[in-house]
Amino acid sequence: MTQVGLELHPDKTKIVYCKDSNRRSSYEQVAFTFLGYTFRPRGALNGKTGAVYTSFLPAVSKEALKKMSATVKSWRLHRHVNSTEADLARWINPIVRGWMAYYGAFYRHELSALLHRINT
Repeated sequence: MTQVGLELHPDKTKIVYCKDSNRRSSYEQVAFTFLGYTFRPRGALNGKTGAVYTSFLPAVSKEALKKMSATVKSWRLHRHVNSTEADLARWINPIVRGWMAYYGAFYRHELSALLHRINT
């Protein structure tokens, strides 16, 4: 990597075993986080047969969910009693839409707890 001017960070660089239905061995590292997504073995559904199998897939990371939760908490929505629902929607919708567009691309239901909290 040094030949192309890149340096690997020793704490952040590791070999990860991409465990799925075809690779069933047990290894210490079977997940990694990159750009707000955690890649790990997850259940998947075969569209043709309806069979459930394990695949190595991304979903929103716990760290990203914590950041989004902290942002929602900082809004202090319960204090906006003088705002109409339309006012709140104009303020919040662009932010939530962005989260859903980015993090909802894979395993959208991982966002459901956060979105339920916002709706409540």
